[in-house]
Formats: sequence, structure tokens, C-alpha cells
Amino acid sequence: MDHHFVGIPELTGVPRVAVVIDVMRAFTVAAWAFSRGVERIVLASTESEALALKESHSGWLALKDGAPAAGFDAVNSPGLLRSCDFTGRTLVQKTTAGTVGALAVANAPLVLCASFVVAGPTARFLRAKGSGPVTFVVTGEGGQADEDRACAEYIGRCMAGDDVAAAPYTHRARTSRAAADLAGGLRSGYHPDDVDLCLEVDRFPFAMMARQEGSLTVLRPVAVPGVRSPC
Repeated sequence: MDHHFVGIPELTGVPRVAVVIDVMRAFTVAAWAFSRGVERIVLASTESEALALKESHSGWLALKDGAPAAGFDAVNSPGLLRSCDFTGRTLVQKTTAGTVGALAVANAPLVLCASFVVAGPTARFLRAKGSGPVTFVVTGEGGQADEDRACAEYIGRCMAGDDVAAAPYTHRARTSRAAADLAGGLRSGYHPDDVDLCLEVDRFPFAMMARQEGSLTVLRPVAVPGVRSPC
């Protein structure tokens, strides 16, 4: 199956099926947020929009890349997020690459957001849907991020069958520039466990689907039949 792998700048037209990949760290964080009780994630185009959405909806929370900032309740780090209790809350998320990529394809008929922690369920969801070629949006480094490309290729291979070794793909991610930057403390809002948490394959049993809900682009977890949590 000839899938397409593109960076955000290379997107033209509206794909039929889009899978937006951000391993380090937006869609690893999103999966962790759902595991900590978040009901839905609203994707914001700017930090000011994220704060405005939070301020206009009682009980909503906001999350951003980088260091903690006034008005934001969390940062884009799975290690810092995993101890939070977000039961029943709506989280507004704005990141440098992942949310940008998802918003760029928000009008596609089917949009999934993914990372290694939901890679298998994402592939099985697409296979159950009978999806044809997928447009994988590699969000990092203008489409050149090896951790995102590796995850995209892994999901693409898994769509053809379950017996795919993850190790070669996670190795590429672990040796990527993004992983080195995180491990070296070059990105703010960082926990020492972030790289390892981003490379936990199939940590969660759901896929994540983005849909238009009124004027908002909303990400929600989607159960995948036959998939049980390894947690």
C-alpha cells in the first residue's frame, strides 16, 4: 500500500485519511492526558487562543510547549503530566508542531493523531475501517523528524499485519535529534523520563480521532475492538 509521508509545508488539498504524527511530544502527551481522565482535547492555533478558550469556558484547562507560563495549567511533557488528575476535564492544547499539523488537515474526512504510545491501536483502527493509502503528516522539523517518520512507517507497516518488530523504529526515534535535545535538557518544560515515555509502544489501548465540533477541532480517544491496555 503506497502511503504518503509529508511535512506540514508539503500539504496540498485535503487528504481522505490523515494520520498526524508527533512523538516528542504532543500526541504522547495527549494520550497521557486521556489516560489521566481528560474527556476531550481542543486544539488551539495560538497560545492566545488557548488562553481565550480556557477563560471563556469554566473548568477548562490549557497546555502549551515550553516552560510554565501564567494562565497555563500544564506543559507539554508526559513525565510531568502522568501524576495529574484531569477527570472529566476539557484540555486546550497548543504545541509547536503537533497541533499545527492536526489543524492543517482538520477538514479531512478522517483525522487521527498518533505517536508510538497508540501506534498499534491506530493501525488496527485504520485496518478495521478498510482505509486505503494514508497521508501521514510528519510534523517535526518540517517533515524531516526521524522519530515522527519512524512512527509513521511503523503504523503503515502494522496496517498490513500485527507481526511487525517495533525495535528498529523506536531505535530511530531514540537516536533522533529531538530525543537528543530532550535528553540534553535543551527543551524547557521537560522531565527526565520524557524520552522513555515517548517510546513506550502501545502503552494505551485507544486511537485518537480529531473532528470538527462547531468551530472547534476536538481530539477524543476512540476504543479499538479487541485491544486491551497493557497498563
